[in-house]
Amino acid sequence: MFLKTDHTYLRALEPTDLDFLFNLENDTSVWHVGNTLAPYSRHVLEQYLENAALDIYTVKQLRLVICNAAHEAVGAVDLYDFDPMHRRAGIGIMVMAEHRGNGHAKEALHLLLGYCQRKLQLHQVYCSVTASNLPSINLFTQASFQQIGLRKDWLKTVDGWEDVVEFQHLYL
Repeated sequence: MFLKTDHTYLRALEPTDLDFLFNLENDTSVWHVGNTLAPYSRHVLEQYLENAALDIYTVKQLRLVICNAAHEAVGAVDLYDFDPMHRRAGIGIMVMAEHRGNGHAKEALHLLLGYCQRKLQLHQVYCSVTASNLPSINLFTQASFQQIGLRKDWLKTVDGWEDVVEFQHLYL
């Protein structure tokens, strides 16, 4: 397996990931980041899993499951808005709350960046992070992402408006 470290690996979605995906997608504490307004049903997620094996060049996105050394699914990493002509994609990453702080996000991001460069031959990747999400800001900054902008009052939350920091990573 080429997307692997000693503690973390990335793998494709499997039909057995339904419960994991259901919990991940229905975590209301992160809905504001992904613009989710309603829960996902198991049926909708089953249909998503049926199509998850489609080629990134066809569906313009890819989701990989982040697993720990004990083979537990601990999160997911996404490529979205894949643009093969301009050789770029957006990156999203989510680690379940009970598995945060164990280095899985850092290792998963490192593995995904290598995949984007070597296999997809991307020129750049980018991401958006809420300004209050300091762990994610630190994650992307430590992975050589550059802050390229700030979207003021970009997301409406129950507490008011939140800024979003825009990051970009160029492969030289």
